[in-house]
Amino acid sequence: MSGAFRCGAIGDLRLWLDCYYGAAQPVRASLGMPAASAPQLALVATPPAGTIPPADVALRDETLKTALACNAAAAGRNWLDCFYAAAEPVRGRLGLKSSGSKTQTAAAPPSNFGLRPLPEKQPDRVAARMAKYEFNRAHLFTVTLDNGQVWQQIEGDDRYARWDKRASSYAVVISRGMFGSYNLQVVKQGSVYKVRRAS
Repeated sequence: MSGAFRCGAIGDLRLWLDCYYGAAQPVRASLGMPAASAPQLALVATPPAGTIPPADVALRDETLKTALACNAAAAGRNWLDCFYAAAEPVRGRLGLKSSGSKTQTAAAPPSNFGLRPLPEKQPDRVAARMAKYEFNRAHLFTVTLDNGQVWQQIEGDDRYARWDKRASSYAVVISRGMFGSYNLQVVKQGSVYKVRRAS
C-alpha cells in the first residue's frame, strides 16, 4: 500500500493505474508470481509529478479506500485479487475492459443500528506515549499507547523502526494521511510510518 500511496503524485489517470498495479509487486513476489511490468515498476520507483484532474480525485480516493479494506478481509492471493478488483472503476473510466480479477472484497461492516452515533467531528490527530511495542517476523510493529489504543504498521510500508529504548520514552503523534490512511511519527524522529488502528 505504501507504493500505491506514492503513485498519488501522478497526474495522468492511465499512468496512475499502471503505477497502482506496479505497487503490488511485493505481494506478487511473495506468491512466486511473475513480476509486474518494468514500466509499472519504474512508475512506483519514481512517480512523475503532475496535476490531478478534479474529476479523478474521488475515483482514486475510493479505489485506495477499497484497497485498504482488503487488509481486513483477505491475505495472500485473495488479498491481491481484492487489490486488483478495487481498480475496476478506474478501468471503466478509462474505457478498458475488465481485468477479470475476482471481486473478493472486505466484509461489510456490522450495522450500527441501535447504537449511539459517533460524533460528526473527529480529531485530526492523537498524541500519546507508547506503553508497549513489539515487532513481528517481518519487523512490522504493533504499538500500544498509554491511552489504550493499539496501532499496527501496515504491510507494504517500506520503513522499518529501530526502537531500542523502553516504550514509555517514546512520544508519538498519529495523524490522518491521504486517502483515508493514518501516519505514525515518533516525536523528534523523522520517519513516518503507515499504520492502521487495531483496537
